[in-house]
Amino acid sequence: MFACGLVAFGLPTLTGCEGGELFDVNAPDWISDKVQEIEDAENQGEEVLEGMMEDVYTVGNTDYSSAWWTAFSKYYVIPDGQKWNAVFNLKINPDAPNTYKNFALIICSDADRATEGYKEYGAIRFDNQPSGNSEWGDYIDRSCIESTLTFETDTDEGIEKLGGKVTLTVDRSNPEAFNVTMTNGTVTKTYKQPTALVNLNADASNTNIRCFLVPEGSYIDFLQSNIEPIGGLTSGEDKNPVSMVLQNVPTEVDAGADVNEAMADVTALVTFEEGVTKTVKASDLSFSAIPDMDTPGQKTLVAAYNKTSKGENCDTPIMAYANFEVVERIVSIEVTTPPTRSTYKYYTLDGNNSLTGYSLVFDPTGIRVQGTDTKGETRLVDNVKLTFSTIPAESGTQNVTVTYEGLTTTVPVEVVISSASKVSNRNNMLGNEDNSSLWTNPIYSDAFKVNAGETKYITFTNYSNLASNWNNFLVILRNKDSSQTVVRADNWGWGPGYENNAACIHYGTQGVWEDWLKGMNGAKVTVFVTNNGDGTADVLATMEGTTGQKSTQYYYGLNNMDSNNLEFMLSVDGCHLVF
Repeated sequence: MFACGLVAFGLPTLTGCEGGELFDVNAPDWISDKVQEIEDAENQGEEVLEGMMEDVYTVGNTDYSSAWWTAFSKYYVIPDGQKWNAVFNLKINPDAPNTYKNFALIICSDADRATEGYKEYGAIRFDNQPSGNSEWGDYIDRSCIESTLTFETDTDEGIEKLGGKVTLTVDRSNPEAFNVTMTNGTVTKTYKQPTALVNLNADASNTNIRCFLVPEGSYIDFLQSNIEPIGGLTSGEDKNPVSMVLQNVPTEVDAGADVNEAMADVTALVTFEEGVTKTVKASDLSFSAIPDMDTPGQKTLVAAYNKTSKGENCDTPIMAYANFEVVERIVSIEVTTPPTRSTYKYYTLDGNNSLTGYSLVFDPTGIRVQGTDTKGETRLVDNVKLTFSTIPAESGTQNVTVTYEGLTTTVPVEVVISSASKVSNRNNMLGNEDNSSLWTNPIYSDAFKVNAGETKYITFTNYSNLASNWNNFLVILRNKDSSQTVVRADNWGWGPGYENNAACIHYGTQGVWEDWLKGMNGAKVTVFVTNNGDGTADVLATMEGTTGQKSTQYYYGLNNMDSNNLEFMLSVDGCHLVF
């Protein structure tokens, strides 16, 4: 083909391309030079990836439902002085509401997640939003980021431009620099750090780093890598299933129920050849019950799966087993033991109910509900199968509705008025106005002491980058010895008062997280902290979002508190607070 086009360079017109010396290994040097010149021109700026190996697997749910930090690629270990190249298809949800619904590269020490030696350099997402947190970490300098596509907010249009075949390069070949490039041919994002990475490994002689990918609201079809990952490479060939484990099998099923309907929420973690795993739904499984579904008693669930990793019929189906109990159907329920917490409180601010328009979350600890079946027999209903209504924030006796499979009963609780005193921060703002302040380098408000038996409150406006649920305010409880317990706006926390504390009850009325988050950039917040005087503390946050949604977040019974020296502070993570 090339020989037929050389007339452009002044060669005599050829009658055919066959038989000439243009393709001969002994062709004149100037022709070879010209060929190389053209190839160099065509490949200008493109790096040829060498040593690429097939590594074919999927990261994330293919229905785009993977939340942040729930799906992970394999670990790829990059020695000092080497370069990791990876190629994969990034699948973007066509209905994605936010630009951060893509993937992030996590750079860390040479250790598994959740182990003592795991330390992060930071994360770099494919999108670029300087006003948000498209990069973060103690060892990531955001000034080193450049991109051919920049979003002003995470609701800008154009996220579809991030999809397609992505080439990722993590480059440690320069001893005086550290570089990352991610590109799909349309969008290119680079991180060019003019210094090498410090060593975060506990063993100073180990200079390796690890990298892995985390999608959010998207998924990754991995294709190639020049470094063999931990656990080995995965070929693109179809694979037969080897084994599976059933998940979400109900403990009890009503007598006479159809086995497929009863097991509609069951999933199975299937392992294929070469260690590839996949979670399949009940619709992909065949169920049977041994011996039957009609008589009460212990039964064995048999599930069969007959598909390959690519969805073809496999050579030999695999089976998995689980036990469950068939019981008579319950026709009525009643509360036989009331909950431990029978009294709830709200606070008056300047004589007004601070929770007008809000609801309180019911604490079911200690409640026991009994059901009566079709034959008049009674048995306790598992609390995890019950749902509870919220409590109106109005003084007096309020009824909580308890529901089990369409059956209802009520339990009364008392709502009382309590008082709280206001505290104020000396500065009118906490955190950088561009929401670049992160918990990885924490900053704090003033410290406010809460005496035993008192409740203190503070009000502020929360401005968030809206990247994730946790990119909002944090409340820190601190003892005199400086031990800290941290609780967040999104029903999560850590520290000695929260972790391994079965008595700590925490609930929120946020509803659908994505809807709640939309209103948190400009949300009006009031935080109440109560020192119960018995070594425990309670935290209540009320939040009125810009969407009009009102929600509450509770933490009851945070323990290991010094009642004589309890203080609270506020902090931020990808947000800022205005007082």
